[in-house]
Amino acid sequence: MQEIGYKKQVERWDVQEIVLRGKSDKNPFVDYNIFGCFTGKNEKVTVDGFYDGDGIYKVRFMPSFEGEYTFKVAGTFADEGAEGEFAVTPATEGNHGPVRVANTYHFAYEDATPYYSIGTTCYVWALQSDEMIAKTLESLKESAFNKIRFCLFPKHYDYNLTEPRSYPYEGTPMDSSVLTKENFGKYQGASEGNHWDFQRFNTAHFAHIETCILALRDMGIEADLIVMHPYDRWGFSEMTAKQDDLYWEYVLARFSAYRNIWWSLANEYDLFPKKSLADWERYAKMVCEKDPYNHLRSIHNCLQFYDYRRPWITHCSIQRIDLYKSAELVEEWREIYKKPIVLDEIAYEGNIQHGWGNISGKEMTRRFWEAALRGGYPGHGETYMNDKDVLWWSHGGVLRGESHKRFQFLYDILLQTPGIGLCPCEKSPWDEIWAVPEESAQKVKKVKDYYLMYFSFMQPSFKEYYFDDESEFEVNVIDTWNMAIESRGVCKGRFKVELPGRQYMAIQIIKVQ
Repeated sequence: MQEIGYKKQVERWDVQEIVLRGKSDKNPFVDYNIFGCFTGKNEKVTVDGFYDGDGIYKVRFMPSFEGEYTFKVAGTFADEGAEGEFAVTPATEGNHGPVRVANTYHFAYEDATPYYSIGTTCYVWALQSDEMIAKTLESLKESAFNKIRFCLFPKHYDYNLTEPRSYPYEGTPMDSSVLTKENFGKYQGASEGNHWDFQRFNTAHFAHIETCILALRDMGIEADLIVMHPYDRWGFSEMTAKQDDLYWEYVLARFSAYRNIWWSLANEYDLFPKKSLADWERYAKMVCEKDPYNHLRSIHNCLQFYDYRRPWITHCSIQRIDLYKSAELVEEWREIYKKPIVLDEIAYEGNIQHGWGNISGKEMTRRFWEAALRGGYPGHGETYMNDKDVLWWSHGGVLRGESHKRFQFLYDILLQTPGIGLCPCEKSPWDEIWAVPEESAQKVKKVKDYYLMYFSFMQPSFKEYYFDDESEFEVNVIDTWNMAIESRGVCKGRFKVELPGRQYMAIQIIKVQ
């Protein structure tokens, strides 16, 4: 057996990485294979490995249980394989495992801790300079965000005309000196001038992405990886089926073992001029077959929803297709798809020329509250103009808006939900939104133990309630914009709640046990 590198001890849901030397003649990315079989008392998992350059091959595994494990590595990568054993210790503080679907419409970590998604989008933050990446991570550390959407490929679009720090393939890009704000559309989807070897990956590019995934993991943030997107001048969105499949196999082998991965097959799948539904279904089949950990999976739209009823899709990743309505449709989508509704684009707070990128901070905050109380999970983005054209939505860096400052307040209130997840209450009046815990909504109709009411852009000066004559309720008035909570004491029977007569107010009613 050859010399082998791996950890003798790894915690539950962490990454065990087996490092071996192998053949580097021919093309190791396509001419040789490597795979590993990991066996513990409660699971036996076989995973693909990958070539990491300089004659190094790796196999990664995420153990789902504590205890003793053995492994065997084989393949054509070397004349002999390898085997060994290691111990899996309990998860340390902050390690709750991968996020799973819970209660049909919601999420929880694998250890059953509820997960309330407060997401943001920074498409190519990981492909910026070290200084910019550090700024982004610091901004995330100071925020409530626990999910971020970003791309593996570089992006070509408004405010995205510079070259990335690296490319996923060996080769050279087109001459970007010809690009201007006026002519960038001419090069959208163009492949002329690029010289890539689509059978040889730039391992440094993927290794860098991994450092970003690990940095997010250590802050408790889910990495919602956008594996493909159409905003491209390098030819990556127009690869052949064979080239696509090799890319997917490599991505799955490298990233699947990280517990904080979500798979987003595409950003705006319906804008790819050369991909069919059969292509997307083929990629999905590969993900299901080659990700043994069943990370969350979805696909994001532009003008037309994907069929989110497809069995491989774990949750709906939705961009609103109505100029005005987004959060208001969560209940409808819940009924249609019977899955968690994640609003990964409800427009962005900012002031750029595009209608999708110029809503106010107050409107973004309203959409977050509205979506959350209707039983969905809203996502943030920010597109404020500045003299360097560095926008959070794409580059990351520093947050300039107002809505992100209010999300921790919302998150803290969501954590007060009994059980896992909120849903619309069947008793909601027409002019306000009532939310109750998902569990209580599934039981017989009776007075609930917990209510959260939201008045959106309306501004009542009082509200009156009656549930029954016996129950007592703690009543709190919540100012969602100014982030203040004021107690109204304990109420019973018919009672009146005085309000300040301004927008974005909510009421929390908790039954006294």
